[in-house]
Amino acid sequence: MRIALDAMGGDNAPDCIISGADLSKGRYPHIEMLFFGDASRIRPLLNHTNYLRDASVIHTMESVSADDTASQAVRRGKSTSMWLAIAAVASGDADAVVSAGNTGALMAMSKLQLRTMPGVTRPAIAGFFPTERDIMCMLDLGANLECDEENLIQFALMGQAFFHSLTDKPNPRVALLNIGEEEQKGHDYLRLASQQLAEPELGVNYQGFVEGSSLVDGSIDVVVTDGFSGNIALKTAEGVAGMFSTLLRRSFKNSLMSQLGYLFARPSLTKLRRHMDPRQYNGAVFLGLNGIAVKSHGGTDKIGFSNAIRVATELVDHGFIPDVSNAIEKANVIRENRKLANA
Repeated sequence: MRIALDAMGGDNAPDCIISGADLSKGRYPHIEMLFFGDASRIRPLLNHTNYLRDASVIHTMESVSADDTASQAVRRGKSTSMWLAIAAVASGDADAVVSAGNTGALMAMSKLQLRTMPGVTRPAIAGFFPTERDIMCMLDLGANLECDEENLIQFALMGQAFFHSLTDKPNPRVALLNIGEEEQKGHDYLRLASQQLAEPELGVNYQGFVEGSSLVDGSIDVVVTDGFSGNIALKTAEGVAGMFSTLLRRSFKNSLMSQLGYLFARPSLTKLRRHMDPRQYNGAVFLGLNGIAVKSHGGTDKIGFSNAIRVATELVDHGFIPDVSNAIEKANVIRENRKLANA
């Protein structure tokens, strides 16, 4: 398996990219890493790794800036590390691409080079969240600010296949994010999407609407929404998690008794910290493309970037692309036959 890495993308590139890739290579010896970026900066770092001293480096001096708009990045981007890493997947020289760079640029370049699957109207960004019980997947996280019922139905199908590929859960529970659980609430397109997702022949284990307050109780596996609401939910969750950690640390430093209490509670708090650690959930995926493209958080460290590589690796191993393509094709045939029958 070959993973193409945009070595110059992200706040801590290329150091974080190299060290995260080295962790991954230790865990997955069968992966071959292809690094795209400034060889004069990458090669010295590779020489100090445990497993990547002989890794391939495709040299380019150009990279996409965090401040570039998607259109700016595309116009001047064909010699950038991001573009070339995606091009390796498009040409078949790599099985997946991972980048911590500019999200808008990565989506635009991936869509241009990898193209959307037949029948998919728009790609979506999907990622995982911790819940009270296990994990939950949400999409879209920012690729499409406005959606219609067709988009949401396809997001549900893609999200279900994505969750199954990474967790092996046979029948993930799917819900639409709304302002209430009642059927009459929400925009018209939400109600239309809900009605169609509830039809058994689509093969979706649809649970109805879910409110924001129920996102993390573990009752739903895949939450579907538009990119505007999804991105707000993502950023809110990150902010609340950060606030919780800050207040907890502050509480345990408040007095001698609370410090003693921390000593007794430390094993349980360590487990909690691991479960809430955003690095363990790093790695959002662009669903609906003819190739695997994974977006790492730009400010992550080596552990987080290594997890993004893990996501890409498991998607390749599980044959994720055919699963999504088959689900979309089957659903489109069913819905087209229904339209003809009702005509």
